[in-house]
Amino acid sequence: MCPGAASDKPGACPKCGMALERHPATSRRTTYTCPMHPEVRRDGPGECPICGMALEPIDGGDDADNAELRDMERRFWIGLALAAPVVALAMGAHLPPLDAVPMRLSMWIQFLFATPVVLWAGWPFFVRGARSVILRNLNMFTLIALGTGAAYVFSVVALLAPALLPHALQHGGEAPVYFEASAVIIVLVLLGQVLELRARAGTGAAIRALLDLAPRTAHRLKDRVEDEVPLDAVVVHDILRVKPGETIPVDGVVTEGRSAVDESMLTGEPEPVAKEPGARVAAGTVNGTGSFLMRAAKVGGDTLLAQIVRMVSQAQRSRAPVQRLADAVSAWFVPAVVGVAVVTFAAWMLWGPQPAFAFALVNAVAVLIIACPCALGLATPMSIMVGVGRGATLGVLVKDAAALERLGKVGVLVTDKTGTLTEGRPAVTTIGTAEGFDELRVLALAAALEMESEHPLAGSVVRAAKERGIAVPKAANFQSITGEGVSGEADGAAILLGRRALLQRAGVTGLEALDDGPLQSKGNSVVFLSIAGKAAGMLAFSDPIKVTTKDAIPALHRLGLKVVMLTGDQRSAAERIAGELGIDEIIAEVSPAEKLQKIEALRQGGAVVAMAGDGVNDAPALAAADVGIAMGTGTDVAMQSAGVTLVKGDLRGIVHAIALSRATMRNIRQNLAFAFLYNSLGIPIAAGVLYPHFGVLLSPIFASAAMALSSVSVIGNALRLRSARLQG
Repeated sequence: MCPGAASDKPGACPKCGMALERHPATSRRTTYTCPMHPEVRRDGPGECPICGMALEPIDGGDDADNAELRDMERRFWIGLALAAPVVALAMGAHLPPLDAVPMRLSMWIQFLFATPVVLWAGWPFFVRGARSVILRNLNMFTLIALGTGAAYVFSVVALLAPALLPHALQHGGEAPVYFEASAVIIVLVLLGQVLELRARAGTGAAIRALLDLAPRTAHRLKDRVEDEVPLDAVVVHDILRVKPGETIPVDGVVTEGRSAVDESMLTGEPEPVAKEPGARVAAGTVNGTGSFLMRAAKVGGDTLLAQIVRMVSQAQRSRAPVQRLADAVSAWFVPAVVGVAVVTFAAWMLWGPQPAFAFALVNAVAVLIIACPCALGLATPMSIMVGVGRGATLGVLVKDAAALERLGKVGVLVTDKTGTLTEGRPAVTTIGTAEGFDELRVLALAAALEMESEHPLAGSVVRAAKERGIAVPKAANFQSITGEGVSGEADGAAILLGRRALLQRAGVTGLEALDDGPLQSKGNSVVFLSIAGKAAGMLAFSDPIKVTTKDAIPALHRLGLKVVMLTGDQRSAAERIAGELGIDEIIAEVSPAEKLQKIEALRQGGAVVAMAGDGVNDAPALAAADVGIAMGTGTDVAMQSAGVTLVKGDLRGIVHAIALSRATMRNIRQNLAFAFLYNSLGIPIAAGVLYPHFGVLLSPIFASAAMALSSVSVIGNALRLRSARLQG
């Protein structure tokens, strides 16, 4: 009821007493999900019922508010302090003066120190392990609970009721205990969780950086009074003042003043962009040294910044097709490991040296501990999260992980011309006149009609008149002739502006004196103007090529892509631009339906096709391509149809996007290879296959250290994408 009342915390409105609600632009940590299983979602923190991992905020969260990390750190440090004397006593037989401590007393002290480590510090692992069995979703915590639980329970029985154990297990009148193994394993697993949670927090850095771009307040002008108001209170059409060095609060249009705006956090481009009245500005970008007024156009969750945050978050939680392999392996991995542990225990009991039971127990526990399905499950989602976040910092927004994966396989890039290769803002380049007429009069009368028109070329004529300081007369009886031109009256004369054929049908005389052939051959669009039935002049338009396009095309060629121009414009204009840029193939004068057919034909020929465009007419082709790439400067329809959006509307973003895709997929393959190699080597060694020939056994303690480091290594490798070199 009172949008001016805002608070960073929940509470009641001081004006009406109603409960405050989250604003869509600033709402955080509302929904939690699992990085390995994004289909799992809930409204609060907790554990994933499938893999047991802590759920994360879907919007990237906040390092300062990571309760799971704080809890694991507390358990780790207390567990480490308690486990240290247990390890010292276990090694006491070899370390004076601890070798003087009686064995029975040493065992009791170990029990007293190890019990809180296992039952308190390690309690979350047992809870998650039990839940995994109940829900029939066996995971890494199943193995940890089985391994440490078996070692601890056996040790307790050996201490409290040794008579229950076979005589063959006793050595020197006492059965062996493994309190130090169970305690140290818990501490090492806790260390792994702490390192993993810290590393996983880094994968959300991109979203947190984007969220932090939005200011909390804005300077609003109302009734000539300027007030600083909470961002939540700003509504569409509000007039805001942006002072030097301030962050622009919402999307809008400059109404007064001039400045240069740093848009690098949204586009990746370091050069400030000049802004003057009529220019669009985006929330989160930083004003330079000038001051200006702006009219709010999009606020809250509708701003470009908010849309970027949503798109990045959704893409980070999506699943890439390559992850199916890891999912298939993980489905049977934990049951297989339990089976290997049982076989290991039985083999050592049957054929192992004495004490056989001790060897069997230690090696079975080592197998359970070293087998970490977490590394396998994290291999793909961690790389996707970091890769998508890196793309966002470069102005490349990926809709989902599947689009990111397909992008690296693209062999043919099909691109529209207007607004993609060119600026999309045609300019008047030449004004030709018939005898008895001058350029200024021809331009003034053409602008008089075009001020009433919505044709794409109309704005170019009006801008040209404005730039030359020409007084434009008022037009009357304006009429638009669809697809051909416009007519009306100005300065007391009948005016007709349009294609040559239109003027010919109207009986205009003197058209033969206006030769547009040379202009047409250079790819210009030409319209003719008649005054009172007599040809007065012609205006030629051209759409300048984007400066960045000339750098992007060679870079795309270096990446191995074939570049095809697909446009509805005239072939002459298309050929001129293609010649300047070195484009491989031209398909011109096609309708939106024909664009779709051309894309499908290329795909049927075996090519992996990406389509780049910015208009409504490009939407069907964008949807039909293997990967649709929309210019952020284009229409919303185009962006919704595409798998990738370039915020800057710059083809160099495609170079970054393809390089990012290939780097991400390479990173995923490295992670999967490491996870498979780690388990394929670690499990047999833990089972004792090297013992008969080399006498080598893997202690459960070393197995737990290796298990903890495996997940951290996968995440660390994924984080390398944040600084990967992405160039063509």
